[in-house]
Amino acid sequence: MPAVSEPAAAAAHRLSALSALLQRRGQLASRPLSAHAAAADPLVAGVRYDSRQVEPGDLFVARRGQHTDGHQHVAAAVAAGAVAVVVERPLPGIGVPELVVRDAKISLGLAAAWRAGDPSRSLGIVGITGTDGKTTTAYLVRAVLEAAGHPAGLLGTTDVIVAGESRGNAARTSTPEAPELQAHLAAMRAAGDTWAVVESSSHGLAQFRVAGVAYDVAVLTNVTSEHLEFHGTLEAYRAAKRSLFARLAVGDDNPDKGWGKHAVVNADDPEGEAAASVARAVGARVWRYGLVPAAGQRQRAELDLVAAALEERPDGTRVTMRAGDWHGTLALQLAGRFNVSNALAAMGVAAALGLDLDLAAHALGELEGVPGRMQRIDEGQPFRVVVDYAHTADALAKVLDELRPSDPAAGVIAVFGSAGDRDQSKREPMGRVAGERCRLVIVTDEDPRAEDRMTILEDIAAGVEAAGRRRGEDLLIVPDRREAIASAMQLARPGDTVLLAGKGHEKTIETAAGEVHWDEVAEARAALRKRRD
Repeated sequence: MPAVSEPAAAAAHRLSALSALLQRRGQLASRPLSAHAAAADPLVAGVRYDSRQVEPGDLFVARRGQHTDGHQHVAAAVAAGAVAVVVERPLPGIGVPELVVRDAKISLGLAAAWRAGDPSRSLGIVGITGTDGKTTTAYLVRAVLEAAGHPAGLLGTTDVIVAGESRGNAARTSTPEAPELQAHLAAMRAAGDTWAVVESSSHGLAQFRVAGVAYDVAVLTNVTSEHLEFHGTLEAYRAAKRSLFARLAVGDDNPDKGWGKHAVVNADDPEGEAAASVARAVGARVWRYGLVPAAGQRQRAELDLVAAALEERPDGTRVTMRAGDWHGTLALQLAGRFNVSNALAAMGVAAALGLDLDLAAHALGELEGVPGRMQRIDEGQPFRVVVDYAHTADALAKVLDELRPSDPAAGVIAVFGSAGDRDQSKREPMGRVAGERCRLVIVTDEDPRAEDRMTILEDIAAGVEAAGRRRGEDLLIVPDRREAIASAMQLARPGDTVLLAGKGHEKTIETAAGEVHWDEVAEARAALRKRRD
C-alpha cells in the first residue's frame, strides 16, 4: 500500500522546515536538520522565548537577554513540553532536537514569522521609528491608509488595532517581542487588514524583534538622546534607528509587493540624511519632508514635501503644503509645529504609495487626537490643562514652547518626572529645559521602578536649579504624583497652562513593589473637580 504523504501545511510546520529557513538566512551554525523520524523532526506548535510560557509542542529559543541567559532555562522548557530548542551552543543530553544558530535573537524573529505564516509578506508594512512622534505619526498614517480604502491595523505604544478594533497594549512596549508581534500581524491579515502600521522602536530594532518583518515603507520622525542605559552610546542608538532603513532591501525574505520600497525622512532632523543614505544604498526611493523655517526664506525646493504659512488656532493648526506638483492645505485638529511635521510624514507615506493627496489631507484633518498626546482636559477651569507623553528633554522643550501663553502675565506649570532604572543622562537636561520655560516646575514620580525615587527627583531638580529656579518657590519636589497634580491645579492662575508630562496614555506606574494603576487624564479631572468644589 503506498505511503500517504504528509499535508503540505503540516510539513511546513516541521522543525526541518525551520532548519532549512535558518540555513538560507545564514543563521544555522551546525549541519541542517533533515526530515526523518517524527521524534527528530517534530511539528512545532508555537515559538517561545520564556520557559515559563512553554506549552507542549512548542519550540524554545534560548536567547541571551540583559538579565538572564535562555540557555540556563532549556531544561525547564523541555520539562514543560518543548519539542525542540534553538541554541547558540550545543547542549548535550537535553533529550530533544536542537538547532545551533549564530544569533538566537535574529533566529527568534525569523522563527516567529515562520510559525505565524509570514504575515508581513502579504501585508503592506509601514514602519515608524524616531525618539518622539512615533505614536502620533502611526495614527496619522493609519488614517491616510484607511481613507484611501486600505484597511490598516496598528501596532504601537498606546494600542493594538486589528480590523478597526482596539485591543489595548497592556505591555506598554512600542514594539513587542517577535512572537507577539507576528501574532498581531497574523490577526490583522486574518481579519481583512491589508496594511499594518508598526512602531519600530530602537529596542525592537536592536534586539531583532522585527527580523521577520518585510517592510515596505520606513519613516523617521526625529532622533535625540534616549535609552542610553540600553544602547550604551548615542551612536549605537542612532545606528539602531538607521537599521530600519536597511531592512528595505529587496530579497527573498523581503519581496517587492508591487509598490516598491520607500523611506520617508525628516529633513529638519540631523539624522534624516543618514537614514536617507542607508535607504538609497539598498535601492529604496527616498522622500524628504520639512518645514519652511521662517517667512522670506527659500521654499526648500530640494524637499519632496514642504509645509509653510503655519497658523496656530484655538482649534488646531492650519498650514499650506506642497508635495511634488500637489499644493494644498492641512487643517489639523492637532496643535504644535511638531505635529505638523508628523502630518508631513503621513503625507509622505501617501505620496510614496501614490494615494490621493486631497483625500489624505482631509483624513488628517478629521483626526481629533491621540490618547495622551497633547490631550486637552477641560472641566471649566480658567486655565489650560494638557496631558502629554513627552519624556525626553527635546520633546519636553518642544511641547513647552508650543504651550507658552501669549499673555505675558500668564505662565506654564510643568509636572513631570523621569523613569527609574533607565537613561539617567536625560534627567538634568529635562529639568533645565523646564526651568528655562516654566514659572513653576513640580518634579514627581514617573516610573521609579527599583531605583530610589528621591535620587531620580534630585537629578531632575539639579537641572531646574541650574536654570535659576529655587526650591520652595518656583521648584517643588512632590514625589507622590497625585499630590503633585493636585498642587499644580491649586496653584494655577487664570490664563496659565498646566502640563502633565511623561505618563500620557499609560495605565500604570511601575514601582519597586509592583505596578500601581494610573490614569493621568482621570487624575487631572479629579484634581480639577476638587479645586472647583
